[in-house]
Amino acid sequence: MSDIQKAIGLQEALKMTLAQMHALTAVRVPLSEGLNRVMAADVKARVDSPSVDASLMDGYAVRASDISGATNDRPIRLELSGTATAGSSPGLVVESQKTLRVMTGAPIPSGADAVVPEEFTTGQGDLILFNRHAESGENILPKGSDVSMGHAIARAGCLITPGLLGMLAAAGYSDLDVIQAPEIALVATGDEVILPGKALAEGKLYASNIITLDAWCRHLGFGTRLCRVGDRLENTCQTLEQTIDQVDVVVSSGGAWAGDKDLMVQALEQLGWKDVFYGVRMAPGKGVGFGLLQHKPVFMLPGGPSANVMGFLQIALPGLMRMAGYGRTGLPEMDVQLARELTGRHGDWTQFVFGTLERQHSQHIFHPLLTRSRLQAVAMAEAIVAIPEGETRLPAGTMVKAQILDNLNGNSERIK
Repeated sequence: MSDIQKAIGLQEALKMTLAQMHALTAVRVPLSEGLNRVMAADVKARVDSPSVDASLMDGYAVRASDISGATNDRPIRLELSGTATAGSSPGLVVESQKTLRVMTGAPIPSGADAVVPEEFTTGQGDLILFNRHAESGENILPKGSDVSMGHAIARAGCLITPGLLGMLAAAGYSDLDVIQAPEIALVATGDEVILPGKALAEGKLYASNIITLDAWCRHLGFGTRLCRVGDRLENTCQTLEQTIDQVDVVVSSGGAWAGDKDLMVQALEQLGWKDVFYGVRMAPGKGVGFGLLQHKPVFMLPGGPSANVMGFLQIALPGLMRMAGYGRTGLPEMDVQLARELTGRHGDWTQFVFGTLERQHSQHIFHPLLTRSRLQAVAMAEAIVAIPEGETRLPAGTMVKAQILDNLNGNSERIK
């Protein structure tokens, strides 16, 4: 049976991958190190924020009933009895027919139920003239309105964004329990491949694939180790044996198909790995393999740039995100309209198309990239559209789901 005939469908491959991936253990980190990590547990506010009813602006705290009917022509005078500033202790009182000057953020004095902006007042010594009335509750930020003690802020699996970090600080947290970020070995294979920074001899090429994969991993906060191995079975086995003990996952680039120098499969078989699947009915990216070596995940990716990154994004990335604790895995999606017809060659395969996005009014338009350069397509792409199994044509104007390449925050599961 040929390798193509043995290939499995994309959804089956993804299901089999995720079944083998489990979140790493939780670690506690300072709040300042929480950005782009994933919450390990549901989080509830420990305090109220603000901790008291507070003024939303500079002005005067009053009893609304004391200035009922005040106008420019008929101002109402109240006696000034003090000042409250942000951070001052609560305890001041506004008595009937009196007012207190308050600064933005100051606690609302007892007895007061409104704040009048100072532009609607005029000072006359110890008297303040009010030129307009106020409604009860006006310009007051109630206690706990930003964060309420005991209220759920985020769920386990939530990606920690800058805004969420601020809310966690307001909720009383100085450290967080997050899922440990996976450490990933990225292994470039092939005698022709060299790591960037070395002189490029004739017939050689730089290991651009693992630089792209490294950027994706670092974008998600994962740790990476980059290495290269030539086309020798002994060296490939040795590299895998030395690496697997030091990382959580191995992702190899190249050497994943059936050629004489495609040694990754041979090396893994020699080391006794557990083969989960090898070959997926997807294009580009059919030469994707996945299995376990010493109970740790190993992803084999093909060497062509577009096949390499597509195999990573569609198979490896969801698995790595599951290991990192994400509640949702894979690239975020949104509805787009096709600018032109998309056609494919294999009706029983999932076929992917790189493209760019154009905003037209309230609609996003997907333009397929037609460049012959595989690297340019990967570099320029803003989104990916799939031609699903069973279809070979998507007409222009069709509304489809597109995977978005520039924003993974759509996977957040923050409680709103």
